[in-house]
Amino acid sequence: MNKIWIDSYSPGVPAEIDLAALGSIGDYFEAAARAFPQRRAFISGSTGVAISYAELDRRTRALAGYFQSVLKLPVGTRVAVMMPNLLQYPVCLFGLLRAGYVVVNVNPMYTARELQHQLQDSGAQAMIVVDVFAHTLAKVIAETSVKHVVVTGLADMMPWAKRVLGNFLVRKVKKLVTPYELPGSVGFLDMLEQGAAAGFKPVTVHTQALAFLQYTGGTTGVSKGAMLSHYNILANVKQGQVWSDPFLDKSVELISITAIPLYHIFALGSCLSFIGLGGTNVLVADPRNMPAFVKVLAQYRFVSLPAVNTLFNGLLHDPDFSKIDFSRLRLAIGGGAAVQRPVAEAWHRVTKTPLAEGYGLTECSPTVSVVPFHITEFSGSIGLPVPSTEVSIRDAEGMEVAPGVAGELCVKGPQVMQGYWQRPKETAAVMTADGFLRTGDVATMDARGFLKIVDRLKDMILVSGFNVYPNEIEEVVMMHPDVFEVAAVGKPSADSGEKVVVYVVRKTPSLTQETLIAHCRENLTGYKLPREVVFVDELPKSNVGKILRRQLRERA
Repeated sequence: MNKIWIDSYSPGVPAEIDLAALGSIGDYFEAAARAFPQRRAFISGSTGVAISYAELDRRTRALAGYFQSVLKLPVGTRVAVMMPNLLQYPVCLFGLLRAGYVVVNVNPMYTARELQHQLQDSGAQAMIVVDVFAHTLAKVIAETSVKHVVVTGLADMMPWAKRVLGNFLVRKVKKLVTPYELPGSVGFLDMLEQGAAAGFKPVTVHTQALAFLQYTGGTTGVSKGAMLSHYNILANVKQGQVWSDPFLDKSVELISITAIPLYHIFALGSCLSFIGLGGTNVLVADPRNMPAFVKVLAQYRFVSLPAVNTLFNGLLHDPDFSKIDFSRLRLAIGGGAAVQRPVAEAWHRVTKTPLAEGYGLTECSPTVSVVPFHITEFSGSIGLPVPSTEVSIRDAEGMEVAPGVAGELCVKGPQVMQGYWQRPKETAAVMTADGFLRTGDVATMDARGFLKIVDRLKDMILVSGFNVYPNEIEEVVMMHPDVFEVAAVGKPSADSGEKVVVYVVRKTPSLTQETLIAHCRENLTGYKLPREVVFVDELPKSNVGKILRRQLRERA
């Protein structure tokens, strides 16, 4: 497909970008630390405590030194990180990547079953976990390859007095830390002290080396790790930077609000974009507490706010949100789920800044397309392919279709993953012979190059921007002894975009919705939980016995 979209780019955005000079993410961070040592790199939204680039450089060297010189883990070792948006996260992120390790991001809300799968599949040798979630690790660590554990308290990056008080309140007063046993584990601050004493010996990390195993359900629902190299990530970072560059005033502090969890690829990519600019990421650990979140926003003249539709909608319904100073806001980007027209139009009225929808997926590091920031009218489009990206809309036979005709959206570019970790068959299934990634999404492209998603080939359910896969839900429901058959589908929800609905054929008539949801709660993260159980006598099936989820979605 000819790049018909280039003529629709914002003025100043190039069609192609030079990627020849890309190094590693560690190199990228070190350049920022040298250029902007006294600038604030990260701020804790809940406490206001900040860490400068120079301080982050020092602490990441200490962390790298610990894993390298104390634990003596070889380059390429997978290390899992399980924490929300805390100041510890960037220390872990850049420290591990500088030493040549592979980061395995873990959702801290995972159940023991989910955590065990990810640790077993990735082969992680070490793990850094917040004490609030350490009991989950303790349940499964014996079944994994994890040999080294670092445990951090929520307040470990606070100044001494706040740290002591904060950790005391969490552990003793609020009693948020469930008792656990992890023999041989090391405290986060002890780790940094030991690592600083041991010293960090810089290593050369090739740009094509693996940086992340970022887990996703892909097209089959089986959780698997997308292999993202330093090159994949930095290419996508640069694509995002040139897309937004004409709209940023670099004479002011570039503050981005990071409310999406950094273990999510959308937030991670946005965060890294601002690092290269010497910007400041304000970390919000719990954006669901809307009044507290709005108070954080009121403290900063931020230029960027990436979020999901439900979060934008929640902010608009807070009475104090409209009082915020939006004079520097330039980049409001909706990703993870479709942006709804009423939300986008209300956002523009209140903030005077358009809400630009983007499209991406974990396998693309993640960004594929974004609406140009000079466009103020909402159209429902997911925008234009970012520079140095090719897209192709193809029919069921793999042939490219004409503009305006629906087909599967296929993507090719430097941001496309190396493949799925230890899953060559699944990798081959999503890659075309000419090197395009099959996204599983049905889209159209108009004559100006604007893309629009019209359907999903996948049965994936999008809950507040997070992928939920029916196969996993159904497997858990089927674990209940009173369930005969089950099918999980998505149903529209004003609160979360979609919610999980399960259709169940019972073995025992006495089985109730409450009992089944309680069973699921023991095995599934909160956003994956069924919100509605519909008991039926039978499920619709094809003539070969395949459950027809589409018919159930139409009922929902």
